[in-house]
Amino acid sequence: MPLSAGDPKTMGDYRLLDRLGSGGMGVVYLARSASGRQVAVKVVHAQFAEDEEFRTRFRQEVAAARRVSGAFTAPVVDADPDAERPWMATLYVPGPTLSERLTEHGPLNAAELRQLALGLAEALHDIHRVGVVHRDLKPANVLMADDGPRVIDFGISRAADNQVLTVTGRVMGTPPFMSPEQLSRPREVTGASDVFSLGALLVYAATGKGPFDGESPYLTAYQVVHEPPALNEVAQPLHGIVERCLAKAADERPGIAELVRLLDELPAKGAVRTEEGGSGRSGNGGSGDSSGSGSGGSSGKDKKKREGKREGKSEGKSAGKAGADQGTWPTWGGVRRRRPVLAAVVAVAALALGGGAFVLYSPGDDGGSGVRTSGPSTDTPRAIPLPQGWRPWQLSLTEASKDFGPGRELVDVSGDVTPHCTQQETKLYCGGDSFPTARVDALTGHLDWSSDALVMRSIGMNDSEPVGVHGGLVFVQHTPSDTTAELVALDADSGDKKWAEPISTGLDSALFDDMVISSGPDDQSLIARDEATGETRWTYQVPKGQQCSPVAYGDVPFGLCWDSNEETVLWSTIVRLDKRDGSATKLARLKDTEDGLGLDGDDLLILPMVTDADNGAYPYLLRLNIRTGEQRRVPLPKYAQGMGALVEGRLFFVQESGRVTAVDVDSGEQLWSRQTTVERLGMPIVSTAEDTVYLCSGSGRLLALNLQTGEELWQTAPHSSYSGSGGGMESSQVLRVGGSIVGVASDATLFSVDPRHPDAKPADAKTPDAKTPGTKSSGTKSSGTKTSDTKSADPGPATKSAKPTPGATSER
Repeated sequence: MPLSAGDPKTMGDYRLLDRLGSGGMGVVYLARSASGRQVAVKVVHAQFAEDEEFRTRFRQEVAAARRVSGAFTAPVVDADPDAERPWMATLYVPGPTLSERLTEHGPLNAAELRQLALGLAEALHDIHRVGVVHRDLKPANVLMADDGPRVIDFGISRAADNQVLTVTGRVMGTPPFMSPEQLSRPREVTGASDVFSLGALLVYAATGKGPFDGESPYLTAYQVVHEPPALNEVAQPLHGIVERCLAKAADERPGIAELVRLLDELPAKGAVRTEEGGSGRSGNGGSGDSSGSGSGGSSGKDKKKREGKREGKSEGKSAGKAGADQGTWPTWGGVRRRRPVLAAVVAVAALALGGGAFVLYSPGDDGGSGVRTSGPSTDTPRAIPLPQGWRPWQLSLTEASKDFGPGRELVDVSGDVTPHCTQQETKLYCGGDSFPTARVDALTGHLDWSSDALVMRSIGMNDSEPVGVHGGLVFVQHTPSDTTAELVALDADSGDKKWAEPISTGLDSALFDDMVISSGPDDQSLIARDEATGETRWTYQVPKGQQCSPVAYGDVPFGLCWDSNEETVLWSTIVRLDKRDGSATKLARLKDTEDGLGLDGDDLLILPMVTDADNGAYPYLLRLNIRTGEQRRVPLPKYAQGMGALVEGRLFFVQESGRVTAVDVDSGEQLWSRQTTVERLGMPIVSTAEDTVYLCSGSGRLLALNLQTGEELWQTAPHSSYSGSGGGMESSQVLRVGGSIVGVASDATLFSVDPRHPDAKPADAKTPDAKTPGTKSSGTKSSGTKTSDTKSADPGPATKSAKPTPGATSER
């Protein structure tokens, strides 16, 4: 790609010629030395150049890459990690990445696969013999040169003698190619982790699909840790080799020397894939998933096509050293979109320097350095009083839910479960992936009930997501498998099921008036039902060639529809539905746009699609009048990047890096933009009375910013012992209950704090003597139950705290 106006012309002694690719933390250029030698120069983005910790990491990358040399690695020829913009130059290797090669020509044949496998094994030998672990071996980091593959990008490698950084404790990787220990015990990663990644990569090269592909990175990560690989399409003898490489236990995988001997026996001719294949997982014959988070495949369902189109439109081509996986960040606009329209996989992939990296954080840390004590004064009157009976508390919802009903304790629910809570007064109704919807008392943290109607007795493509609460009922989208889903109405007081109806597996539901609207199970209709009985009030027949997801704006139902057979351009149609009979009025037909963010007056705010939303600005905001269909474009500033949210009449953009930007929705003018020290923030909430914006990270770190300036007021230490493997606005949540704040971390750790004393630690509370009326069991532990003391990864005594036993209520 040609250089842009803002690109430098030279870097060190090298003249920059073209862009090879870009990621969230840097750009890779094709350059030429004075002697005419071509090199690939990686240049760090300016905002990260000011971060000394990042510079330290970059120095480690340079040092690790310099130690590695061999026929199948790209050597470092020059670097300056102390420059104003740190950079590193490696030998330029012409040729596509492995991912590009498969995209253009499909899976490799036997001869190509043998050459790739032996070349990568030799490269790992060269890497490991100098004490370096690559830790991100993936298709985008393998270049397919004419004389064999080249392993590139040591951006997240670790040398055995490097000191482990603990300020942010960040560990990166790409879910389909990460080892189990890299996901669950990142500090224990050895060279055996690269062997696991090599096994996954060879499966991908042979079949075009990874052995653990799932519809989202958190599911893929779960399958890597707990499920056997899907190897039904891999023919022998490769099948047996990769099966050993993909062993869960690191010591059961072959060493590099043995692996080379095994791979040397691969034939250069013959079948690489089985004739029938299949999507079952090796070892148990269970049904798998081929959505291809590593390969860009499809699940095969028609309604998934739009996701594939969007990913295809947003993927940037890269060449040579770049290998940069391009992706997009969707906007969510206050509603957690379940629909795959907005690319669930790319929504939580973080672009790292030189490639698309999946970002994890060590327990108790995600980018800050502990509690900030510059919070609001305790002497001023409270803008919003604390609710009567409130006390600080913390609750592990997944653990506490196991106390309700037999069999739940057998389901190992841990890690990123994408929780979502809806609120009615002081009660929270929360659900997530692979655990049932439950009710939590937001004043005390007491778990009132966990619905028996939605119990998940196995891990897979299942979840329970609360849609809303109305008329004494909680409406939940329950997906027990990847092919079935139902809308369930639960009694708000007891959790008992009142009625259930089948719905689409991938689309939303919405409440309006005394009705709830969902997509039918065949995706060909929108059905409005009586909320009390579930009986059909009316049906909107979706036009042929379209699919629609329902949404309610201003208590009026709408259909957000898209052309299901369009191959190049994504056309969307917005229709307003009459509440009485479902008759439709077409408002607009839009090209390449996201879902609506919400209403500002009578205008629905909509963002256009961009190819790299976390690093490329949205050019404009579309204001669509929902009464007249009139459209107006509002230009947006350069920091209109990341994920958009309409909150209290302001437009916020939240980037993966932690930058938060506020924009005026009428003029499009930037009100402020602040680079925070907390990454992976969720959707903000606004308190105009306190003049404050509150956000929560995936690890449960709360952040408070001044509403007028964006200045950081305070941040807390993490509240979760799991720091999250996902990202984006659905990974965490903030709610207000009177003057208190409730935070929801990505592992369904819930907690409540006083914003005037955000660092106050909860203390264990005694279990009530009797159950709360209408509950099935107490969500608390007895006062005699031992609690475990956990220490945050943040340095300093201020971050030490006694964490209550999961499920226990707490008081100050």
